[in-house]
Amino acid sequence: MPAGVLYLVATPIGNLGDVTQRALEVLAEADLVAAEDTRRSRTLLDRYGISAKLVSLHEHNETDQAPALVEQLRGGTSIALVSDAGTPLVSDPGYRLVRMAIDAGVTVSPVPGASAVTAALSVSGLPPDRFAFEGFLPAKANARKSALQSLALEQRTQVFFESSHRIVASLADLAEVYGPERQAAVCRELTKQFETVLRGGLGELAQRVASESNQQKGEFVIVVAGHEAAAEQQHAQGLDLARALLEHLPASQAAKVAARISGAPRRDLYEQLIDS
Repeated sequence: MPAGVLYLVATPIGNLGDVTQRALEVLAEADLVAAEDTRRSRTLLDRYGISAKLVSLHEHNETDQAPALVEQLRGGTSIALVSDAGTPLVSDPGYRLVRMAIDAGVTVSPVPGASAVTAALSVSGLPPDRFAFEGFLPAKANARKSALQSLALEQRTQVFFESSHRIVASLADLAEVYGPERQAAVCRELTKQFETVLRGGLGELAQRVASESNQQKGEFVIVVAGHEAAAEQQHAQGLDLARALLEHLPASQAAKVAARISGAPRRDLYEQLIDS
C-alpha cells in the first residue's frame, strides 16, 4: 500500500456480506481507520477478523479532527475513511477531510462498493439514466415544503434519504407538492432482513406508509419520477433546435449541440433526427 494515501472505503449499507474484497484488504492494511461511528465500524471489522486502529470522525468533530489527520497523511500514514454505511461523503461526514487532503497534495483514492442511492435507483422501476440526489429533506415542515416546491419541476428522477421519524410527514408533503399521481418508490431497509420496496403514486404510497406501522421503521430511500410535462417541453425545444442545426451540421453534431443547450437527452434527439 502506498504511504500517505487517504482511501475512501465504501462499506455495506446493511448486509455485511456486501463488502468488497478490496475494501477488506485496504481496511486491514491501513495504518488508521477514520470512522463515523467506531462501534458500528468495529462490528464490520470484527466480522472479518481485522484489528485496525480506529479514530472517530463525525460531523461534530471533523473540523477539529481533520487538520491532525492531514498532518498524519503528509507524514506517510495511510488512512481509510468509512461512514456508518455505504460510500463516504454521501450525506455523511468526510468532505472537509478530503478537501484538506487534496489541498495538501495528499493522494485520495476511492474504494467503491455499496451505495444506497444506486441500490434504490436500480430497484425503483423509474428512469435511472439521469437523476438528482437531494440527500435528507429539511426537518421542519415549512422548510421541507419550500425545498420541495423548488424541486417540483425537476425533470430528472430524484432521490431522497429519510428517517423513520419523518417518513410519514415527508411522503405527505411530497404528495401535496408534487401531486398524488407522481410515480415513486419507497425503499426501506435495503439489503437488510426486512427490506421492502413500495412502488406507485405518491398519494397511494403516503397513505400506505401512514397506515402500516411496520412501514415506518428503519432507514428509507425515496425515489421520485421527474416532472414529465417539463421534460416534454425541454425535449420539444431541443428537437426544434436540432432540426434547425441540421441545415449546417451532421445529425450527430446537431443532436450533440442541441442537447448541450437544451438539456434534452442527446440520444433521443439523434434518433428522432435520423428517423425523420
